Amino acid sequence: MINPKKLEEIAKQIADAVPSGVKNFAEDIEAKTKQVLQRKLSNMDFVSKDEFDVQTQVLQRTREKLEALEKKVAVMMGEEEAEVLERASEGETEDTAKN
Repeated sequence: MINPKKLEEIAKQIADAVPSGVKNFAEDIEAKTKQVLQRKLSNMDFVSKDEFDVQTQVLQRTREKLEALEKKVAVMMGEEEAEVLERASEGETEDTAKN
């Protein structure tokens, strides 16, 4: 098995052996890459995690309110249908009483 400490030692030796010009070039490339990525990402239409979480909570509350309203409408519709049936049965009673 390979010893992780030995690998770290080898990596450090290689890093120390790299000329400073190459190190500076790598740092410049990294900095420029970060700048380009940040600029491109800021142009995109992303939302933060906090904003996403807030909107998720708002949506959940809205769903709960919608479900409550749907239940109320169903109850009201049930009452209305019961009234219509009651009126219809009263009408039938009146019709049969007239005959």
